[in-house]
Amino acid sequence: MDPRMYITSADMDRLERLIAGRIRSIPRDAGYLAVLQERLDRAEVVPADQIPPDVITMESLARVRDLDTGAEATYRLVLPYDADASRGRISVLAPIGTALLGRRVGDTVEWQAPRGLRRLRVLAVPFQPEAASAAGSQALARRA
Repeated sequence: MDPRMYITSADMDRLERLIAGRIRSIPRDAGYLAVLQERLDRAEVVPADQIPPDVITMESLARVRDLDTGAEATYRLVLPYDADASRGRISVLAPIGTALLGRRVGDTVEWQAPRGLRRLRVLAVPFQPEAASAAGSQALARRA
């Protein structure tokens, strides 16, 4: 059983529109889109100001460790048109991106890659847009 997946209502809306549009325009992505839709269907939708700061949301940075090699990497979870693997910008439609979405620090994510099962442990979420926005709002409130 997957650990609970959290997603903001804004991310849910954006991803459901992405899925609907891509199913019509890029049918070859149907398999990836179905996996993402299944995850969204099981997700707990949370208002942006209530999402825990250790949850990977869209545009979050996630530091992970490969459980088979021990290698660590940091990825930013992005929409497909912003993806650039050479810069660590991973599409939410890529199997690794779909696996990371909504996961928390300490979670282990698994997905089937062409060379077999891949497993990563989420070590940290050094940046999450919702947490950054909340911190900025709190700083403004303290100055007022």
